Amino acid sequence: MSAKENAAIGQLFELLESRYALRVLWALKDGHPQTFRLLQDSIGSITPNTLNTRIKELRAAGLMGHGSDGYIVTALGTDLLKRMNDVQAFAGKWAASQVKAGIVKKK
Repeated sequence: MSAKENAAIGQLFELLESRYALRVLWALKDGHPQTFRLLQDSIGSITPNTLNTRIKELRAAGLMGHGSDGYIVTALGTDLLKRMNDVQAFAGKWAASQVKAGIVKKK
């Protein structure tokens, strides 16, 4: 992997590691626009200030936008979420292996 590719991955991970960033995108994955309030309710315990900050960052990164009906995921954001589905499938397998190994208890 080139230094340029490593830098791009680092930048993406830095953005997505921000508290609630992935949850904001995940809340919009169904493709339906959401108002600020609906988005906040979808995410849960996020403060309005934090949500505002994440929205600004994700919009600046081109992963989400705002239309007449509310916030939406852009085509680039949709591409990222499709790739995240692989992570979701892996997470289920990983969690099951942790329970089986006795590392994590079932909830």
